[in-house]
Amino acid sequence: MADLLLELLSEEIPARMQAQAARDLERIVVGALSDRGLLFEGAKSFAGPRRLTLALSGLPLQQSDVSEEKKGPRVNAPAKAIDGFLRSAGVTLEQCEKRDDGKGEFYVAVVQRKGRTTADVLTEVLPDCFAKLPWPKSMRWPTSYSHPAESPNRDLSHRAGLAGHAPTVSRSGRWVRPLHSILCTLDGEVVLFEFSGVTSGNRTVGHRFLSGGAIEVRRFDDYAKKLRDAHVMIDADERKEIILQEVKTRAFALGLEMIDDPGLLEEVAGLAEWPVPLIGTIEDEFMEVPAEILQTSMRVHQKYFSLRNPKAGSLANRFAVVANMIAADGGKTIVAGNERVLRARLADAKFFWDQDRKRTLESRVGDLGGIVFHAKLGTQLERVERIESLAAEIAEKIAADVKKAKRAARLCKADLTTGVVGEFPELQGVMGRFYALDDGEDAEVADAIRDHYKPQGPSDSLPHSRVSAAVALADKLQSLFMFFAIDEKPTGSGDPFALRRSALGALRIITDNKLRLDIATLSGYQPGDLRDFLIDRLKVHLREAGIRHDLIDAAAAVVRDCDFLRLVWRIEALQSFLKTDDGANLLTAYRRAVNIVKAEEKKDRTAYDSAPDPEEFALAQEKTLFVELATASELIQGELARERFEQAMGVMARLRKHVDAFFDNVTVNDKDPNLRKNRLLLLSRLRSTLHMVADFSKIEG
Repeated sequence: MADLLLELLSEEIPARMQAQAARDLERIVVGALSDRGLLFEGAKSFAGPRRLTLALSGLPLQQSDVSEEKKGPRVNAPAKAIDGFLRSAGVTLEQCEKRDDGKGEFYVAVVQRKGRTTADVLTEVLPDCFAKLPWPKSMRWPTSYSHPAESPNRDLSHRAGLAGHAPTVSRSGRWVRPLHSILCTLDGEVVLFEFSGVTSGNRTVGHRFLSGGAIEVRRFDDYAKKLRDAHVMIDADERKEIILQEVKTRAFALGLEMIDDPGLLEEVAGLAEWPVPLIGTIEDEFMEVPAEILQTSMRVHQKYFSLRNPKAGSLANRFAVVANMIAADGGKTIVAGNERVLRARLADAKFFWDQDRKRTLESRVGDLGGIVFHAKLGTQLERVERIESLAAEIAEKIAADVKKAKRAARLCKADLTTGVVGEFPELQGVMGRFYALDDGEDAEVADAIRDHYKPQGPSDSLPHSRVSAAVALADKLQSLFMFFAIDEKPTGSGDPFALRRSALGALRIITDNKLRLDIATLSGYQPGDLRDFLIDRLKVHLREAGIRHDLIDAAAAVVRDCDFLRLVWRIEALQSFLKTDDGANLLTAYRRAVNIVKAEEKKDRTAYDSAPDPEEFALAQEKTLFVELATASELIQGELARERFEQAMGVMARLRKHVDAFFDNVTVNDKDPNLRKNRLLLLSRLRSTLHMVADFSKIEG
């Protein structure tokens, strides 16, 4: 068994693409080898700023020999058909077997194929695999672009006689960034091929500035060690851990702490092959600017980590920058350069902050009339007017302050016209709160402006005050109502207006905050497939709580309103009931009853959906079941009306023994047609009684 080592070295790969590219490379190469019968024991893939690496262990050195049968034409087929078959199979007539399938004899060619060497297979498939990598964006470049120092294997094609004879040759380069070299070895030996004008070999290079010359390797262990000696950490997780621990250590030495930012950590780990965290200083004149502006400016434009004073709970006048260099002066020059760049960035941010506060949010609302929201839905001002009206309606229904909800809704989009939000769109709402407070608006109104975008994802926090919830719901629901009204619905391939996120956010606000709100009663609600869309999003939301999607379908099928909190309570009670023995056995009995009724309805071409006649029952068990179903029906109806769903399930549980007794003692398809019909009607009554709680036919398992 042998090991495969593969590295693709290029100019800097965008950090956001690296991890997925490594996964795609592994998936595509592994798939191509598996398709050719080459299995392996283990796989490891790595991604960094300049290289993708794949290591496979336990590969066979050669494919297994295979015997393949090809069915040919009938023995009495025309000669041309037989000759064509022989040519396609690469055999002579004497090498074919005759077989009989009962309809006559036909030829079968048994083709023996000797397994190829794994190296030959790799030479053939790897260039194809590289071409199939689904980069979000790629670029072309002339094959003469690569600098000799960055192309350690450029002379191998001539030394190995590959020039002019490469199995796969690309005359112009195409990759996410210009490709400099390909390292590929199997069992320590070079696998030769060419891709995008670059020839494979057994050499790579280390850190761009901290190492010199080519590095020759044979297997993964010496590859990883030699690169580390050349100041390259190939493992992104190791780079992240180094950054995290070094920043925390340096911050702690100053009495500060790092503000966690997993997304930024992931990105910065993709920018440095040898990360060296350093601490810089923010000038005091910028500390009066809101911390959110400073953090966003540093994060978005400079990729700096923010630090915090743990005692004061406020942003510190320090930042952490991750260099990709070991400097002779300990990083002083690097820090000074970054401080100069940051000074210019923060000066711009401070200018926007100072200028924006010269106008009130209220004065900006009219400016929204000049911003088109959607060609069919009007301007942002018209959108705000719809949100304002809907927020007042929702606030009244959920016992929120209507006046504050309307005020917050009116101002919620006004910060879109400010300089800070124009520079940092991710601060929408956040800046609206600051400007509102600066204008002297009520604190609850200001908080609602900030929170009306929430939640923006499954892990984002929710607006918890009633006013904030009313405005956030109005913002999301009016989008759903309006876009569904103009038939701009999400499709399987796209959701350009983020309606899935809006629906999921609205459902989270309603269910997690336990708000009683039937959205079908709100102005603008469009009956139709919007409810089905919301039910599908509810499945996504409840999945993490361990609630089965089929139970949601079962409960939603018998409740037509859109009070989703009440629906969740019903579903939770149903799931608990079905976990009991009574619930599981009653479900089994239900299916038995329904299957019998359906079969007989199909056979008789009629529907058994009327009331059974108690005078027609002959046996005690069917009489008892009839009485118990009538009693249960009234009790269930009453419990559901009082929203006592667990008690309604308890009523159903008491039916179990009577249903079991019925099936143990009663023959449904009796010879007496009147008895048979009445018993089928009784089973139909069992079905309709249980359907008061949920459509049990939609329950799986």
